[in-house]
Amino acid sequence: MKSKYKVGDRVLVSPQITGEKDWIEATVFEIEKNPFVGIVVNVKTDNGIIFFEKEDMFKVLNQQVLCTQ
Repeated sequence: MKSKYKVGDRVLVSPQITGEKDWIEATVFEIEKNPFVGIVVNVKTDNGIIFFEKEDMFKVLNQQVLCTQ
């Protein structure tokens, strides 16, 4: 199995995991291959809160690069 994420990626975390009203930003710090549920992504928010869940509970954070030329 190959994850669509890699360590260091910025992602959005589902409110189903966080209990928050909206999706929140976090950084992937570990990816596990769990034999029972598949790929599990571990993330840490900017405040230091850690969440982990199957990878379908996260979305890639669109980071656009601004070209000033």
